Amino acid sequence: MSYAEKEALKQLPEASSRPKFSGTGEDDHMELINYIDGLLIDVASIPDYWITSRRNTEFEGHASIWYTLWQKTISFENQKYFVDKGPFEWCLRQSKRLKAIDPQMNTQMRNHKLLTPRPGEGEHALNSDATTIAL
Repeated sequence: MSYAEKEALKQLPEASSRPKFSGTGEDDHMELINYIDGLLIDVASIPDYWITSRRNTEFEGHASIWYTLWQKTISFENQKYFVDKGPFEWCLRQSKRLKAIDPQMNTQMRNHKLLTPRPGEGEHALNSDATTIAL
């Protein structure tokens, strides 16, 4: 990290002073959005990902539960199966993520979700890194 980046990072307010989003009010999100927009304008040299990197500290209540759920869902969708590492760890990790996303999901549904081809052109059915396979 360069000196300029470190100085710009110091301009970010502490996470405790940021507005919170609970998801309970109709316009509850507006304060947070306006705050982030203002921060982007005031501190233009800071990349977006630095501002959004502390997202989990800005959510509370239902919004925090929703955010956690989506983080786990995104992790499940983005996880790749590497052929050289074997299937056991990948299946176990993905199964635990599915349990966290939907505790009511039965084993048959979880297995179906694990073995169903992922959407997207050119992706392997298990979203694997098949480049390591020697044919």
